[in-house]
Amino acid sequence: MVVIGVDIGSVATKGILISDGVQHKTIFPTGWSPRDASDAVIAQLLHQSGIEGQRVTRIFGTGYGRVAFDQADKTVTEIKCHARGIAELLPEVRTIIDIGGQDSKVIRIGERGQVVDFSMNDKCAAGTGRFLQVMATALGLDVSELGAAEDPAQRLPISSMCTVFAESEIIGLMAKGNPKGGIVAGLHQSVGKRVAAMAKRLGIKEPIAFTGGVAINQGVKRALEEELGAPVMVSEACQYTGALGAALLALENV
Repeated sequence: MVVIGVDIGSVATKGILISDGVQHKTIFPTGWSPRDASDAVIAQLLHQSGIEGQRVTRIFGTGYGRVAFDQADKTVTEIKCHARGIAELLPEVRTIIDIGGQDSKVIRIGERGQVVDFSMNDKCAAGTGRFLQVMATALGLDVSELGAAEDPAQRLPISSMCTVFAESEIIGLMAKGNPKGGIVAGLHQSVGKRVAAMAKRLGIKEPIAFTGGVAINQGVKRALEEELGAPVMVSEACQYTGALGAALLALENV
């Protein structure tokens, strides 16, 4: 059996193909067309694996762009896919924090990866990858450089979580000659504080996993651990958690 899971995010589209227990994965920028990005991901997965398209048994889609994914045999919520993906990657985990491009989620899961409860912020950019992307631009950095750029020893508080006001605040701090590393550390702390507050309202059960593209940022991971007062686990496949969950659900035909 050959299955494919595709997670169409607002920033990146991730895909995983599973064939006889072997996984192939790829990632593409979503760009302006989720449909084109998902088609490119599937084509690349088939090329990597050397498998012809007609051999694919099922394709499951997830992510914000799943409504435009016409190759999918079924679409599944990100909540369910992240829960299933983490159950495979880190089976001991009971709470998932996922920070994506346009939303952040906290998911409580049971021993078999079933969703117990969840909370989601999808009404405001604060505490999301988009927020970090805008702030990185204001700092003259690429968003991928933020983690290495921070200096927690010189951390400066960022009081605004509104994207527009926070950007103005950062520009003002830079104009006063404040160290960029301290500003970045403050930015990470503000994201960590907002997401941790959402997690605490839902109720946290350890161990905790951090998923999504922002999980690669060690500064946000550090801030989350400080705000939660608990260690946070990050899988090497953190960006692919949703796609993996979709592929596994396709394999199980759930």
